[in-house]
This record gives sequence, structure tokens and C-alpha cells, in this order.
Amino acid sequence: MAVTQEMPSLLEQDRRQLHPLHHPSQTDNPLIIEHAEGVWLYTTDGRKILDSMAGLWNVNVGYGRTELAEAAYAQMQKLAYTSNFAGMTNLPASELAYKLSGYAYPSLKTTFFTSGGSESNDTAFKTARYYWKRQGQPDKVKVISRRESYHGITLATTSATSVPRYHKMFGPLVPNFVYCHAPHPYRYEGELQDGETVGAAAARDLEETILREGPETVAALIAEPVQGVGGVFVPPEDYFPRVRAICDRYDVLLIADEVICGFGRTGEMFALNRYGIEPDILAFAKGITSGYLPLGGIQISDPIFDAMNSAPQDEAWLHGFTYSGHAASCAVGLRNLAILEDEKLAERSAAMGEYLRNRLSGLREFGNVGDVRGLGLLCAVEFVKDQETREPDNDLAMSLQNAAAARGVRTRALNGSLAFSPPLVINEEEIDQVVDTIGAVLDSMSEE
Repeated sequence: MAVTQEMPSLLEQDRRQLHPLHHPSQTDNPLIIEHAEGVWLYTTDGRKILDSMAGLWNVNVGYGRTELAEAAYAQMQKLAYTSNFAGMTNLPASELAYKLSGYAYPSLKTTFFTSGGSESNDTAFKTARYYWKRQGQPDKVKVISRRESYHGITLATTSATSVPRYHKMFGPLVPNFVYCHAPHPYRYEGELQDGETVGAAAARDLEETILREGPETVAALIAEPVQGVGGVFVPPEDYFPRVRAICDRYDVLLIADEVICGFGRTGEMFALNRYGIEPDILAFAKGITSGYLPLGGIQISDPIFDAMNSAPQDEAWLHGFTYSGHAASCAVGLRNLAILEDEKLAERSAAMGEYLRNRLSGLREFGNVGDVRGLGLLCAVEFVKDQETREPDNDLAMSLQNAAAARGVRTRALNGSLAFSPPLVINEEEIDQVVDTIGAVLDSMSEE
């Protein structure tokens, strides 16, 4: 007699999946999302959760956009994928590259597509080294990043990421990655000279780092316009113009990691436009498709492209990924850009971001709130053990994250801060629900 095997539960099935940045023992009660719409997630056990993190900083146009599903379906009916290696291309990849030419910054006209942010930054590092070799300066190989930065999870991008917990079990790190101080207005860790702003001090530290390493060895600086995983902090207005000038002075390429910041997140379509400067290389991902399909890439300046285009065959830029220029992903990217533009979501991000920060500032009545900060719909509240010492309270932030999730609001604890990065379609009523929930949790903790 045949024995019928019982179907394992969803949780039992999920235990065969390794989750990113997660200990396997902590999979007893994951949120199993069945469907989503707008800013809302709906779980298999009937819960409704407001996702104030837009997935992983990336669902910019919100969940449930049938336009993007239709764009993917229509393209897949014709051609889901073909190699984009030498001698082949597809219409959506060509059209999206043309659309992106000068889109973020006028001087960046050439695009290479990847599958996500880590691949984009890894590509940027290789491209910077390639460029300097073609310029006859093969010793320019070092990449400088800022402390508390996050740039990805490949071995090279992990090495550029200066958050120690990402390094501990994966060393030794790739050589020639160097860190300088981050321009954190609330807790700058470097030396402040008399009359010096945090922006000026952090820029000076960058220059001193370049001189200490030797300008002839430094290929590039990689910088997030707003440092996300490090705790969502916005640099002073005088920082990036100084950085651009320093990079020019010492022939150092500026790589803008706008994986989080790009495509409207900060209230500008791309964040460095706020400071009136342009990078040499732009790394992008996340918001290009709002997470509906994997896609990322880099854009490069004309001098870098000219170095590639004029190279002899034995010095070609031999780099690529199987899914570079994926047809369906690029079709979704094109439709996603149309939504961002038609619905003026960058402008909406600026307006709703101001409303969110104003509401979050009301939490300052609690004595353990140290700082409220943000740019567009990329915000954070930092919690401290003491207002004077500003020592971050990581345990409190994690407790708040968990308690808020239990009350139907998803946020993320980062270095003693709660981060907020909701879909750009969020409205004031939904923002009120986010902030009121955090306030209610703080009230209940105060009573306890």
C-alpha cells in the first residue's frame, strides 16, 4: 500500500533557504508575504504591515504596480533573455541605455548593466583600475571609502564596506581598500580644528588620507551621498563640493554609490545634483526597477569610455555578467522610469520627506532620542543612552524595530537608529501611522 508523504509546512520548506545577513537559527517566525499593494504587505497569516523600508530601500513606486508586471509579461512573450556579450544585444537594453544617457548627470552618457548594487560597485572598482592602467599609471589601484559605509557583499565590496560585522568571518579582506572619516554631523569621529565645519574636517581627512597613501597609488573614492546602512546620515552642504575639488586635485576618480539614493529617493532624481557636482562613475540599482526585477549598472564619463574605445585588443575591458542587459529587466526599468516621471515621484519624495521629518521630530520629547535626520524619503531617528555622551543605544533601536513590527509597521534598526525609507507613493495618513506607532511603542516602554 502506497504511503502518502505529507506536504511540509511553509516554515519547514523555508528552513532550506539561507536568508541574507541572517543566522539560520532565527528562522522560526519569518514574515511570509503573500501579496502587497502600495506601502502595504499582507502575510499568509492575515497580518497587514506598513513597509516603511520599501523592501530593501528599493520599491520606489510602491507595490502592486500592474504596469510593471505587464511590461515584464509583454517583453517575456517576445524575448525574456538573450546574451548581451559581444555581437549581441536586445531592444530594451539599447533603449534603456539611450534613455539613461545624461539622465542622472550630463557628463555620464555610457551605461553598463549589472544585476544589482554589489555587482555595480564591483564593476566600478575594476573600471577605475582599468582606466588608470590605460592612462599609464598602473600603481593607482587603491580605493578609499568612508567609515560606516556600505557598498555591497562581494569580496571586493565587502572590503570597501567599513562596517566591521560584515568582515569578521570573511577575512582576509582584499588589499588596497582604505578608509577615511565620514561626514557625520551628529557624531563626527575625526579631529575638528578651530572654526572648522564637519564638512570641511571630513574633506580635509580625505585629502590627508590621499597624501598619506600617495596620490600616485589612489584610483578612486567611493561615496554614498547619504550613508544608508551606516545609520542614514546626510553630509553637510559644504562637504561634496570640497570632495570633488580634492579628487580633481589628485587625479582620483569619484564613484557615486547611488544604489539607495538614486531614482528619486532623496527628493532629487539623483542625490549629488543637490550639491551641483558630478561623479566620474555612477553606480546604480534598486530604484531603477523599483525591485520588480533585478537590475543595476554603472555610468561612466567620456574620458573613461574613450580609454576603453581606444584600447588595443589585448587591453580590452574584459568584464561582464550573464545577465548584463537582461531584456525583461530593462523593459521593466523603462516602464518604471516613466512612472517616476509621470507621477513626479522625486518631487513627491521631497514633500513627503519633509512631512516625515517634521513628524519624527516630535519624538524628541523622549529623552533617549538623540537625532532626527534625513533627505527626501530617506530618514532616521537615532536613540542614545545619554544625551551628553551620545552613546548609541543599539538594544533600544532593535527592541523598537521588533515592537513596531508586532504593531504593523516595518522599519530597520541600524547602529542605534531606526531607518525609514518608504515607497515614494506614501501619503500623509500613512506617515502618521508610522510615526504614531513608534511613539506608542516609546510610550509603552516608558511606562514599563
